[in-house]
Amino acid sequence: MMENHSFDNYFGMLPLRGQPLADGFTFDKSGAPLNKNPLMGGYQHVFHLQGTCAPYTVSQAWDATHEQVNNGAMNGFAHTCDTAMGYWDESDLPFYYSLAKTFCVGNRAFCSLQGQTYPNRRYLYSGTSGGLVSTTAATFTQPYPANGTLMDRMTKYGVSWKSYFSDLPALAIIPGTLENHPTNFTPVAEFFADCAAGTLPQVSFVDPEFGLVDEVGTTLFGELSGLPNLPASVQTALALLSEGVNAQGGDEENPQDIAIGEVFASQVINAVMASPQWSRTLLVWTYDEHGGYYDHVPPLGAVEPDGIPPTISATDAQGAFNQTGLRIPTVVVSPYSRPNAVSNVPHDHTSIIATIAAKWNLPALTYRDAQAHTLIDYLNLGAPPAFLTPPTLAAPALPAALGGSTCVSSPPPPVISPNVRRGGG
Repeated sequence: MMENHSFDNYFGMLPLRGQPLADGFTFDKSGAPLNKNPLMGGYQHVFHLQGTCAPYTVSQAWDATHEQVNNGAMNGFAHTCDTAMGYWDESDLPFYYSLAKTFCVGNRAFCSLQGQTYPNRRYLYSGTSGGLVSTTAATFTQPYPANGTLMDRMTKYGVSWKSYFSDLPALAIIPGTLENHPTNFTPVAEFFADCAAGTLPQVSFVDPEFGLVDEVGTTLFGELSGLPNLPASVQTALALLSEGVNAQGGDEENPQDIAIGEVFASQVINAVMASPQWSRTLLVWTYDEHGGYYDHVPPLGAVEPDGIPPTISATDAQGAFNQTGLRIPTVVVSPYSRPNAVSNVPHDHTSIIATIAAKWNLPALTYRDAQAHTLIDYLNLGAPPAFLTPPTLAAPALPAALGGSTCVSSPPPPVISPNVRRGGG
């Protein structure tokens, strides 16, 4: 699970780049995208972002997201910031486009709520955010999920699992997970060793480098560094981080260079495809939430996970947990993945819980994951696997730091008029 991009932000151009069934932008006869939002008496059209640095200005906060969605009109993005309508394409993300054109991509894969990283990742781990709507230190004082977590369920019923982390273990967003299962956490180098040796556990969580200077990293690192009973390997990893922090993380959240994240994802996916365990593997590549970027498909109605309402004030946008968040890039990578296909079945993060629960006959955690569709529609289990011999995917783009595309954090100053595009590229 990477960070902060909508389906249209990455795959809006996919219908013209090898997957005509992808639900991306609409186009004129010349192939130029037509999607737009009203702004200042005119319109801001979607535009190609320059370089591979994610802009600072986008917001996926609860209030901003509800303004962007605007009760399903999907026309409030341009008003929230001047880069929300920006997108990247295959020239920027060659590996991801190759991934989406080779395997099965989700047309209706949504994050779980209209908010930020921590609450959305809590849905992945426990089927609920426990009322949380934002990425703040408040998550570490939230009550432990009433029915426990997916990790608790797997441990109880004998399903082996590991959390492989680069700089910070995302599963520790629910702190009790690290305290209850400390020996299941290990540095990401072991993931690549386990892939090569064919010793991956039944379920693996693989985290990119979040970067300690961003909002997610600073909050999570501050909490983790004080936890007792950590395994020696985890203590060592966190101690090394305190000595020298790389400001440019690899999870693709703004203001990072998204090419760094693409390189990491390619390394993980290629390692899995080269593993002796490939023939019986299902890998999900996805994102926590939309990051504030434009998407044209409204969120869907969803089952409220429990009786806990959003922790919001009277001055916040009013809402409930009876809707999904926005669409996110999602591809299921497996020998059994339907080749060059799309899934139109609705999914959110709890579909991953539902898939694991269906595989190992685990009880549901909340009403949301109990009702979630599994990911089986991404697969064709009634035919010989199409990718038993792993495909060769395009190489990722070279990050700017290594001589790749120049990183530009925002487009040139825009011009507004009823019929002129706003933004660069």
